[in-house]
Amino acid sequence: MALKALGQTLPPYAADIAANLAALTTETLLTDQQKWGCFVAAAYAVATPAALQAIEAAAIEAGLAAGALSAAKGAAAIMAQNNVYFRALALMKRQDYRALRSRLRMGVTFKPGVPKDDFDLWCVTVSAIHGCPDCLDAHERALRERGVSAEAVQTALRIAAVVHAVSRVLAGEAAAQAGLPVST
Repeated sequence: MALKALGQTLPPYAADIAANLAALTTETLLTDQQKWGCFVAAAYAVATPAALQAIEAAAIEAGLAAGALSAAKGAAAIMAQNNVYFRALALMKRQDYRALRSRLRMGVTFKPGVPKDDFDLWCVTVSAIHGCPDCLDAHERALRERGVSAEAVQTALRIAAVVHAVSRVLAGEAAAQAGLPVST
């Protein structure tokens, strides 16, 4: 499996990350579509080529349908936009900006082409990576109102954390090998 090979490329100091990656691939709290969509959305959110390619290959190998793959990428794309906008609103002292319409197109959030629970889990995953409290709260609230368990939401957060860590380790190692400074 592509993710097993990815985990094996991690250096010894990241053994916990590799173990967490392996454990999450067998996680059963989410449906396979939800789980692999979380992986794909997270991979596109961090956009480290080696991680992205391995995760997308693993998701396809696991049977993630083309429409769900596209929707997971759509979640990463729209949340890349929304997380910046809404995180800025959350950080600003002047709260009057919250009363203004965003005037940003985000139709995919209303018609994602997959069940709303799946798409909202993917949005939680990406929002965790980008650190947007408003988007995390909005999508988590929608999930919980529809009966999705706290453990399922936590699984999406765990996938986000591990994919982010894998990506940062790979980027750090690549920078170290190239003699480049490591950015955060």
